[in-house]
Amino acid sequence: MTQFNPMVKPLNQISREPTGNGWNIEYEYFDCQSDVLACLTYTLFQDNWHQIGLGHLEQGSVLELEFNEAPKKCVLYDGYLTVIAQEWHFHLCIEETLGGPDNETPPEQRQQRLINKGALYRRINPEGEPRSWGIQFWNGAGEKAMTIFLPNPYIEDENLLPDGKANFAKLDFYHELRETYVLGTKQLPFTKNPFKCSYVAVCTSGRCYPSQKWQPTFEALLSAVEKAKLHIEVRTTGCLQVCKLGPVAFYSDDKTWYTRVQPEVAEKIVSEHLIQGNKVIEYIYPPV
Repeated sequence: MTQFNPMVKPLNQISREPTGNGWNIEYEYFDCQSDVLACLTYTLFQDNWHQIGLGHLEQGSVLELEFNEAPKKCVLYDGYLTVIAQEWHFHLCIEETLGGPDNETPPEQRQQRLINKGALYRRINPEGEPRSWGIQFWNGAGEKAMTIFLPNPYIEDENLLPDGKANFAKLDFYHELRETYVLGTKQLPFTKNPFKCSYVAVCTSGRCYPSQKWQPTFEALLSAVEKAKLHIEVRTTGCLQVCKLGPVAFYSDDKTWYTRVQPEVAEKIVSEHLIQGNKVIEYIYPPV
């Protein structure tokens, strides 16, 4: 495991993409190693959700979504960042994804899905004036993966402001991101990867047969962790990719999947694995 570096190394790479009628998009690229992407996406979706939009921006098509309130969940599992808003959600691959406990994702697909290029952009008019600002991500196949729309000083409440009335204070967030991620002159706002917290997740998926009763397992884990005063979060999650062997639990620190986790097994996992460091072998998946 590489040591967390609070400074982003500048790439010093800039390109321009003509978009027609004298308009261009100027890209300033930044490092996309996993800690950097984690800090950036946490900053965007957890701390500044109220300032951004997201979607896709292509010739002939624009999709733009906004948060009406803070996301209900912002978590990392098997390489995918999952952000759940009130009425929609998305997944973004910011670390290598293995494909669950059976490592089902082929190596070439792991690299294709992973975000491996990112840039802050400015959309520049024929007069050379920037008119919109954002972030563009690309996957390992070179395809545009997601666009982040940053505050625009020329727009207020989705309406263009009159000439001379632009609010350039709205560019403060763009400049802060540029100093941190492109220029590398400002430290990352974290002392470690913000998604690398210890947690135990319990699957709540309806596909988790033969038992869909995950609540007793969750409550047993939560009670045992609190009783032991461990600094480990107990959370619920969607499918953990071990269907038909539920209840299923996942421990983040060493990426261990447990199946058939009844409450008494949950207590054993806490006392033996989380406290003593000894895995409960008979319930591990894949079997060992």
